Amino acid sequence: MADCRSTAQTLSDRLNAWLSGDAFRPIREKWLEQLQPADPVRILLQTEDPILQRLPWHQWDVIDRYRQAELALSLPNYQRLGRSPTPPGIRILAILGSSDGIDIEADRRLLAQLPDSEVCFLVEPARAELSDRLWSQPWDILFFAGHSFSTEDSTEGKLAINPLDSLSIEELRYGLRSAIERGLQLAIFNSCDGLGLARNLADLQIPQMIVMREPVPDRVAQTFLKSFLTAFSQGIPLYAAVREAREHLQGLESQFPCATWLPIVCQNPAVVPPTWETLRGQPVRPAARRTIAAVLLISLAVAAVTSAVRYAGILQPIELWAFDRMLRSRSAEPIDSRLLIVGITEAEIQAQQGKGSLSDATLDRLLAQLEAAKPRAIGLDLYRDFPVEPNQPRLADTVPQARDRLQNTPNLIAVCKASDPENDITGVAAPPEVEIDRVGFSDFWEDADGVLRRQVLFMTPNPASPCTTPYAFSTQLAFRYLHAEGIRAQLHCRRQPPAWRACPTAPRRSCRRLSGYQRAGQPNFDQLSPQSGSGDADASAERSGAARRHSRSHCPDRRGFPKIPPTFGQRPTAHIPPSECPE
Repeated sequence: MADCRSTAQTLSDRLNAWLSGDAFRPIREKWLEQLQPADPVRILLQTEDPILQRLPWHQWDVIDRYRQAELALSLPNYQRLGRSPTPPGIRILAILGSSDGIDIEADRRLLAQLPDSEVCFLVEPARAELSDRLWSQPWDILFFAGHSFSTEDSTEGKLAINPLDSLSIEELRYGLRSAIERGLQLAIFNSCDGLGLARNLADLQIPQMIVMREPVPDRVAQTFLKSFLTAFSQGIPLYAAVREAREHLQGLESQFPCATWLPIVCQNPAVVPPTWETLRGQPVRPAARRTIAAVLLISLAVAAVTSAVRYAGILQPIELWAFDRMLRSRSAEPIDSRLLIVGITEAEIQAQQGKGSLSDATLDRLLAQLEAAKPRAIGLDLYRDFPVEPNQPRLADTVPQARDRLQNTPNLIAVCKASDPENDITGVAAPPEVEIDRVGFSDFWEDADGVLRRQVLFMTPNPASPCTTPYAFSTQLAFRYLHAEGIRAQLHCRRQPPAWRACPTAPRRSCRRLSGYQRAGQPNFDQLSPQSGSGDADASAERSGAARRHSRSHCPDRRGFPKIPPTFGQRPTAHIPPSECPE
């Protein structure tokens, strides 16, 4: 006896040490943060491991802090079955199986004394009689007392319904499934080693079960049943009644060590545990209805106020602060080996002697070296709104190789800047040698607090602007890189409005008032999926940090929806207005 208690204490200590580890710390902290000691708590352990199912989880010190908490077992896979309504009153089918060596008459007397219930007793029934009773009428509670046992891995259990016959749940499958569909809510197996029975009945989606983990002495089984039925029939919730009855067994542990470890609830998480009142069909009390109505009104009021505050954009500073903090907390991203960035230093600009950030000759040599690496795309982030000098034989339009670098390099993307009525009414045009379908704008939108958070991917430019490309510089590069991977972007077009759209005015706040900031000109990629093909070279990009003249650009005065992506080699002039969005 002493060895048993010592071993039980060792197991309890090691279980708590394991549950206090880092893996369970988030659960523990959230639990202590959200729940009060007096809150009723149902804890579900979803596992198919028979060893985990047999552990004394109620010994966890966190559960002991909550007097209204009880743990139940559940399978990872479950579903909610439609059940037919049952007439008022509690109908109990009590199966009194083989009584060899045990006294089940005490169980019979306890059941007969239950209030507002109709109990049908089957004493050592034959298989056919038991099956007929399961089909005969709706039942609310199924009770079994007698001998039962489970396989070692707890995958199957059997009931000794009489001295000669032992039945598995599979052999009663259709009758039990019919009883569950017609309203069976609770099964109580006041018998030995019931985890296998619980596993088989859980596959039939029974709402709740109470079983014994291990072989149970007759006196322990009777004490538990009496305490549970007394508490449950007096209106105490199912989980609280099981905990109260389980703790009553502590008085027997001088003779039966660890008796409190035996009872366990098995729960279908999709079903709310019943009470004695709900089993007998008692309607919801008026006080409960008033409480529900008050909760609904408060919820609607809070939702309305929150929606109004968000609509007005009052929450925008808080949302942006949280967004910025989240970005700062991210770990540094490694350098992407597919990208090559060539920069121009201040000393190199001075060396050009006033001829700009990059001379034609230098640009020719740079592009020649980049082309030799066979990149998928070359981005020239350098404002160059003037033609090449005619004395450069490789760049000028005077020999058969004219415009070979700028005009006829299909994977070269140049940059321009749209005009801005507030900051720059002129804008910056693209290099004259580069066609418009190989040009991307470099404009961006600055938020009201002066922070850059959004990347502009596309816009409908002003026709009078020197920069008339609808796509951003980054978008052009990204689409050409993805094109080699067989990936294309599609416009996610709903009825009203399309998910990718241009804003009618400068988006100091969101174009659609979903909050102060959400979806401000943000495109939605409905599908980015690999189709075919793959690339064989790294992408190269040339960026100039000293020659930039970027500024915030406004949305256009009308809405346009360019097809995504453009057909390479053709000008992306087609647009999809809102009224023509496909169904």
